[in-house]
Amino acid sequence: MRYQNFYDLAMNEILFFTETLLVVGFAFWALRLGKAALTGWIAVQALIANLFVLKQITLFGFEVTASDVFVIGSLLGLNFLQEYFSKEDAAKATWICFFFMAFFTLVSQLHLLYVPSPFDTTHAAFESILSLSPRLLIASMSVFLIVQQVDIRFFAFLQNSMPGTSFAVRAGISLAVSQFLDTFLFSFAGLYGVVTSVFDIILLSYFIKLIVVFCFTACVRIAKP
Repeated sequence: MRYQNFYDLAMNEILFFTETLLVVGFAFWALRLGKAALTGWIAVQALIANLFVLKQITLFGFEVTASDVFVIGSLLGLNFLQEYFSKEDAAKATWICFFFMAFFTLVSQLHLLYVPSPFDTTHAAFESILSLSPRLLIASMSVFLIVQQVDIRFFAFLQNSMPGTSFAVRAGISLAVSQFLDTFLFSFAGLYGVVTSVFDIILLSYFIKLIVVFCFTACVRIAKP
């Protein structure tokens, strides 16, 4: 019973680290498949992040969303693209991400307009998941695009100013900065006036994201792509 209680308490943390390892592993796989695969992988991460952000979980005792691993995974992919291909390829990937996000948003809202059959049992679930408020939708897409652009430029700055450091160190610094910007902008754009304390949300969310960044960069440093 004692072991079962420990397992129940640590279940989210176990899943969190498993998910982190999966994202890093697939990032390396996409990198080895080439530029096209890596670009597509970045876009998929962006779509997953904007869908999974709806689920709230308890992680390390804090209430957070279930999307942070994928947000940072997408930016890690951008850093891979910039490190091993070019800044232009990374910049193009951000607009490809935005293109797919915009397309998914439009078709998902059209999907909800279909009148369900009397025998349908899924419409309520689709409605619950896809019926985002316009404010959250605009905030999520806009902030994601801004953060991707900032990450590309800041990573390029680190490449020029810290040429002797490893990719893992530069990626870690870049992700830490970009995730603070992401957390700050989205909290104010999407949550201000909705939650009791935006600053508490920023601190807690950023703390969890720093854990993700540390895990990612540690894995990258060990694997040495």
